[in-house]
Amino acid sequence: MGSDELLPIGRRVAYWRGRRKLSQQVFADRLGKSKSWVDKVERGVRSLDKVSTLQNIAAVLRIDTAVLFNGDTRSAEATARAVGVERIRAALSRYETAMQRPAGHRPVLPPGRLIPQVAHAWTAFRHARYEQVIDLLPDLLGDAERTHAVGPEAGRVPLVEAYRITAALLVKLGDADLAWLAADRAMIAAAADRVLVAAAAMQLGQALRACGWARTAKSAMLAAAYRIAPPVIEFGLPPELSLCGTLLVQAALAAARLGDGAAMAELIDEAAELAARVGEGHDHYRTGFGPAAVDLARCVAAAELGDVWEAVAQHKQVTQQDGWRWLPPEHRAAHLIDAARAYLHTDDPANAGRLLVEVDCTAPAEIRHRPMARDLLVQVVRDPRAPAAAVRLAIALGVG
Repeated sequence: MGSDELLPIGRRVAYWRGRRKLSQQVFADRLGKSKSWVDKVERGVRSLDKVSTLQNIAAVLRIDTAVLFNGDTRSAEATARAVGVERIRAALSRYETAMQRPAGHRPVLPPGRLIPQVAHAWTAFRHARYEQVIDLLPDLLGDAERTHAVGPEAGRVPLVEAYRITAALLVKLGDADLAWLAADRAMIAAAADRVLVAAAAMQLGQALRACGWARTAKSAMLAAAYRIAPPVIEFGLPPELSLCGTLLVQAALAAARLGDGAAMAELIDEAAELAARVGEGHDHYRTGFGPAAVDLARCVAAAELGDVWEAVAQHKQVTQQDGWRWLPPEHRAAHLIDAARAYLHTDDPANAGRLLVEVDCTAPAEIRHRPMARDLLVQVVRDPRAPAAAVRLAIALGVG
């Protein structure tokens, strides 16, 4: 079900009638209809199949008729998202350095100037400021590629990080194939550095799962995890433990996608041991790894395996922990979307809708720019039991 589909017209009529503070009786009087007629329209019992009637309703509600029945209208956010993805695609398709093309007016930046720009882009991403990241990435990718071409050793870190951010964003925006391309380039650029390979592998795992290649994802994540794992876990440093643990989590999620509950549980438990050593409140290599992150992964994995009641129970438990508040807004909002899907599968659209409204408060771009989140919102608000706040959000986003 696409995010551009409309809510039933009756629900839209009820919403706008409420916005105009009209009772059903007053609204019916102004239309020259009965209150019973209005009630049946709003409940979907009676259809609205005459353009003249829709025009009269729109006139009384003081809205454009298209608001009621034009299903082809795309939101400004969706348009901006599509344009942004195309700009990033173009940036990944330039091959300026490989073809030795001139860089135009942009100078080659030294790594010392480029690294803070990469850090700024990561900060924007972790706070779910996706529009800002979309604006930054085309130039950042070009600058990082040129810097790496001039000084491969010094320019490797900013180039890998630029590709990582790109892959992470594209997974969010629903372009899995392009995300895989960016993650693949990150892996190739990082090949001589086991730490950078482990960092790049995180986005590779996300992209592979988004492409539906769960078996490949599991294999790649395990290889990367055991390559970065310290010989003696007790003496491992938090950064490498965070990388290893995050990769184990990625492998566990891939195992869950494959329906392998035993492997999933074993990998999650292994990651939990590492998380206990790392503790909460850290973001080594942009992993956000810690006990809370592992518990959130257990919730997502349970839902992947079809145990949605267990997923809901774990969601309730982990969001009460102190570690939940340490996670960046992007991480928390993404989990709330996963939990909302679990609630919907337990036939609880009220709590699913409540969580989606919470997402909009925590990190608005998560629901405004992620196609899967918008599709989930449509599914929720099509249920008559959906909370009014979720219906208002759907209409505000142009999916209702």
